[in-house]
Amino acid sequence: MFFIKYSKYYIYDEPGKQHVDAISTSADFGKAWPHQPTRRRVRAGLCQRVLLAAIVAGAYLVVACGSARANPPPVVLTESGPVQGAQQGDLTVYEGMPFAAPPVGKLRWRAPQSVAPWSALKVLDHFGPNCMQKGMYPSDQPTGEVSEDCLYLNLWVPARAAGEKLPVLVWIYGGGIANGSGSIPLYHGNVLAQRGVIVVTFNYRLGVFGFLALPGLAQESPTHTSGNYGLLDQVAALNWVNRNIAAFGGDPSRVTVFGQSSGSISISALSVSPLTKGLFRYAIGESGGLFEPMQLANDLTAKGAQESGSAFMRRAGASSLNALREISAQALLNVQFTPGIILDGEVIDEPPVQAYRAGRINPSAFMIGSNRDEGVIFLEGEQVTPANYAAVLGRDFPSWAIKFAAPSPGDTPQTAYAAAAQFQGDIRFHWDMWTWARLASQAGRSVHMYEFDHPTACASGAGCVKATPHGAEMPYVFGHDPHSAWSKQDQDLSNLMVSCWTEFAKTGSPAGCGLPPWPAFGVQPAKMLIADSPRLVAMQLDATMRHLDRLYWAADIVSAHPVLAIAMTLIVVLLFAGAIIWLLIKLVRCMRVSRTPSPKTTP
Repeated sequence: MFFIKYSKYYIYDEPGKQHVDAISTSADFGKAWPHQPTRRRVRAGLCQRVLLAAIVAGAYLVVACGSARANPPPVVLTESGPVQGAQQGDLTVYEGMPFAAPPVGKLRWRAPQSVAPWSALKVLDHFGPNCMQKGMYPSDQPTGEVSEDCLYLNLWVPARAAGEKLPVLVWIYGGGIANGSGSIPLYHGNVLAQRGVIVVTFNYRLGVFGFLALPGLAQESPTHTSGNYGLLDQVAALNWVNRNIAAFGGDPSRVTVFGQSSGSISISALSVSPLTKGLFRYAIGESGGLFEPMQLANDLTAKGAQESGSAFMRRAGASSLNALREISAQALLNVQFTPGIILDGEVIDEPPVQAYRAGRINPSAFMIGSNRDEGVIFLEGEQVTPANYAAVLGRDFPSWAIKFAAPSPGDTPQTAYAAAAQFQGDIRFHWDMWTWARLASQAGRSVHMYEFDHPTACASGAGCVKATPHGAEMPYVFGHDPHSAWSKQDQDLSNLMVSCWTEFAKTGSPAGCGLPPWPAFGVQPAKMLIADSPRLVAMQLDATMRHLDRLYWAADIVSAHPVLAIAMTLIVVLLFAGAIIWLLIKLVRCMRVSRTPSPKTTP
């Protein structure tokens, strides 16, 4: 029940080692060849440096001669080798930059490894393949080519003044950690980058390729862990940004991660991970967090995840880990597997809710929010009535949770549908975002909370007319909708959101982005309603949110202090039993008194 949100849509540097900053202009070639931050460092001699400088300078001259009327895209020397992007208006775009070695063959289900260095100029003018998956999230985006060789990132870099270091926005896509890509048209960063930020998107492994845990995988791992390979890819991409973004004109000390759905869930986990300290300063979470007591979900513990992985291995018909690695990627994709972020002891060494309560939080500022009608996407095609209300919700949630926390279905199909949509949205997203904002604020972090409300027509047969569903904010955040023509009202709203997201990346606060005064989430919590008429509104919990909060609080206390919980339960039982006995004694006494004949009076 705690993690049903996953079921639908849902290389490091060696410690203590230094590296040489990458060089970004041809005038600087030959100053230094950046060391690889891995055990196999490239120790280039003077002759090799001169040869590399000649190759890159020659390539630069060839491009310059062929483009006499326009400045050619700059050549950037990364830690792995020289690269060149493509000019798109005032932006330079780098598509398909490898940030880790292809996780294929023996590297399948291993932590991401360093890229093999190159010396010839690599032109980054096309996106890399998407990671292995069926379909795409969002579902209206192109599926494209899929491959296990998918660990590539993309950059949109605006023009800048000499010596200027730009803030960086790094996008982590959603899709239930089973679908998604950093290169689909919706996530192109051209509009955001025009506001003076560098935008980075990347791929990470999904599904069974990104989240399979097995005892054998843990045994062969230096950290004796397994399962969170997709999260390790995210960490590797952030490490790449930290080491290389200065060469592109970015400021590695001003990195903001932003993500939606399971991308936002990932951010809530990475924000307390020991592996991401110093890799990003600010974080934006859109509709997704990991604040339930995940230690109570067996499949999300290291032991439980390995048991689930062993069951997958049997379903795949593999007798050994080597045999499993020999099965084709497509065949593995056809075997049922439910991915989940795992409490593995490495990427996530404690439940995020506990880390937040203790103040062990990496970023200094957050912008957190959700959409008004998150839950309607999970009811598409459903005809909800008071009679089938419990059955519809029962497909996703246990009956006791529905009885404890779900609102009343009312007397009509309309009220039943509204109640079901509210419950779906609250339990999957709204409670997490409120809890995230509250705990981060209590830990002394700056937090700005929002709610996006811009209704559009619902999907056919969805049971509603207009709504602001899960994912509806993304086109407005990225500044374009690849499928729809916008009205002036749409464009104005998007301009506002682009301004707020980029302002937050620059300063850690959306203040001054064009919205009414937006105070930080505090003692009297409020959120900004981002709509056609934006306004600040008080944060009010509905009954479902209050019930969920009590439920998760009790579950967390029980898991953290089982002996105390048992003792308190016994005390409550004893008190209840004592109260019952006392009432029975009083009742018996009353009955005796009522049966005693009253004394007769003598004449």
